[in-house]
Amino acid sequence: MTMLSPHCPDTRLLDEFQRDLPLLPRPFAAMGERIGIDENQVIARLTRLRDQGRITRVGATCRPNTAGASTLAALAIPTARIDEVAALVGAEPGVNHSYLREDEWNLWFVATAPTPDDLAATLARIEAATGLQVLSLPLVRPFNIDLGFRLNGPRQALGLDRPADLSVLRDDDRPLLQALSSGLELVPRPYAALARQLGRDESEVIARIGVLARARILTRVGVIVRHRALGWAANAMVVWRVADPSVESAGRALAQVPGVTLCYQRRIVPGLWDWPLFCMIHGRSRAEALAVLDRARDLPDLAEVQHKILFSTRCFKQRGALIEAAA
Repeated sequence: MTMLSPHCPDTRLLDEFQRDLPLLPRPFAAMGERIGIDENQVIARLTRLRDQGRITRVGATCRPNTAGASTLAALAIPTARIDEVAALVGAEPGVNHSYLREDEWNLWFVATAPTPDDLAATLARIEAATGLQVLSLPLVRPFNIDLGFRLNGPRQALGLDRPADLSVLRDDDRPLLQALSSGLELVPRPYAALARQLGRDESEVIARIGVLARARILTRVGVIVRHRALGWAANAMVVWRVADPSVESAGRALAQVPGVTLCYQRRIVPGLWDWPLFCMIHGRSRAEALAVLDRARDLPDLAEVQHKILFSTRCFKQRGALIEAAA
């Protein structure tokens, strides 16, 4: 799909509201006032972008392993079975992202669940259904987990992660977090619609979203885009074989390279996967992504460090996390 014009209202909605969605009773009116269109046009444009597959939702992303459990996992699938196995993996409700990548471990997916036991059960079902070993690589340490970046203009460093304040979590946050991960209704008063769904008060829901966002339980509240559908088709996961004592220094430096869109440390699996440091690079072309990688390779912390780059070639699934068990 072609890129949006940098000056059209759609682009401004996507560039300016991937985070910091107005926490006001009429957020779409506030968005429209900022970019010079009315509330109905904002809702119509966001609805069209969602229906076209250019955005997944207007809502939020929940920090991994706070209200629920999650892991990044992979399978090594024979070429002839890729479509079959991808369908089996995608049928799991807790799998919210699934990509084919250029590697022996070729199907990569994020699995989410309400509890660690539920997550383990999901991975076990996938192994049983596919007959393949699941490589599970839980998050160890985030350096940047906020994927919201401007689609136009020069690449900018996204900054370092700020730790979450888990003390603010309440038992009644799960339904709210699940609803935000699924997406708000595109109506003039979306928080009121959400409050009715949850049996709560609109002002209390708005205030609670603010608390969870400030505490970094919600890493982003805004328009969640589909980068590939917007022209950012060169999606590369780069992994680095960094010695454990150097991971923190290298990760902090890598996270601040313009064009690096995610950066984190994950658990290694001796004998199967010994690449602890991960980053994501989103580019409009492979050349653009590789130019970002060149800047990363020039970092003193990564000089002479072995790495490999896994470009994605197909997206099978992209949706919000599973935080609350289905009724």
